[in-house]
Formats: sequence, structure tokens, C-alpha cells
Amino acid sequence: MSFWEYVGSRHAQLLTDTFQHASAVFQCMVIATVLGVGIAIATYRSEWAGALATMTTATILTIPSLAMIGLLIPVVGLGVAPTVVALTLYGLLPVVRNAIVGLRGVDPALVDAAKGIGMSRTARLFRVELPLAWPPILTGIRVATQMLMGIAAIAAFASGPGLGNEIFRGIASLGSANALNQVLSGTLGIVVLALLFDAAYVLIGRLTIPRGIRA
Repeated sequence: MSFWEYVGSRHAQLLTDTFQHASAVFQCMVIATVLGVGIAIATYRSEWAGALATMTTATILTIPSLAMIGLLIPVVGLGVAPTVVALTLYGLLPVVRNAIVGLRGVDPALVDAAKGIGMSRTARLFRVELPLAWPPILTGIRVATQMLMGIAAIAAFASGPGLGNEIFRGIASLGSANALNQVLSGTLGIVVLALLFDAAYVLIGRLTIPRGIRA
């Protein structure tokens, strides 16, 4: 059976796995973005706190993904739970680091001007600092999403959702007629999803970042 014949015969399952893969990455990135930006807001004003946040999230990223999921299985069980926890933790570093860099890079004169017209600290954060820090934050989100696309395939090890199931089934049946087709379909699906997500982020950047800031 050729690759395209295999895809045609398995298109329903492949579409389901693709949707689950995209959904898992998207939802974990939303959680990682909220947590990462929150951590950055709490730490960016302090050198040691910012360094500690960056070092901690970087340490998490050094843990092999297979080992991370294996360690989570006894704690949260199989399926979606270890996938969500692992992907969220892995997505933190680029978001935290870029958010801290972005917030620290805001021109102090603009913050002082906002303070001078009576803005509260919270108002300055949400109306001045975060909007100006958005470009590097978005870059961090893009980088984290590309990482998670590949890492999410390992979730199949813990009966997690996504295209990793195709890859693992193919590897487990190497030598059989459709083993290569299974691995190839899962891999190409992840690549296509990564490109689509990145294109979406480019569009979001064009819609949310003023041209002057992009320049």
C-alpha cells in the first residue's frame, strides 16, 4: 500500500489524531502563557527573582520528555493528565524569559509619563508595559509552540492523545507493511500543524502589533 493509499484508508483516524494533537498543544500553550506571563510580572522588577524564574523553567526543560511523562504517570495516571502537565511545564521557559526581557525593555520614560498622569501601578502594567512587551512575548509563544508540537508526540507513551500514536504504532510494528506509512503520516501531520500554527502567530502579530513597534 502506498503512502497516499494509507492516508486515504485511515483519513478519519488521522483527522481525529490531528485535531487532538492541535487541541492539546493549543490548550497547554494557553495555560503556559498565562502562567509564564504571571511569573514574569511577579519577578521582572528583581534581578535575582527574574534569574531564579528563568533558571527554574530552564531546568525543567532539561528533563527528557520521555522521563518527564514516565515520572508523571504514577502521580496523575495515564492519558490526558500527564500530557497536559508535561507540555505546560515545557512551554514555560520561552514565555517566561521573553516576557521578562520584554517588560524590562519598556522605556522607563513612558512608564514615568503614565505615572505622571495618574495611572495606578496596575493600569501602567496592563495599559503601557504589557502592550509594549507583547512582541517578545509573542515570539516566546511561537518558539514554545514549535517545541511542544514535537514533544506532544511523546504523549502516546502514556496513552495520551495526538499524532504520536501513529508514530508509536509504526515503530512498534517495524517490518510490517504499513509501519513506515504510520510513522510518516504522524510525522508529516506534526510538521503541517507546526507550520499552520506559526502562520497563525504571524497573522496575530500583524493584527496586534502596531507597525511602528514591528519596525
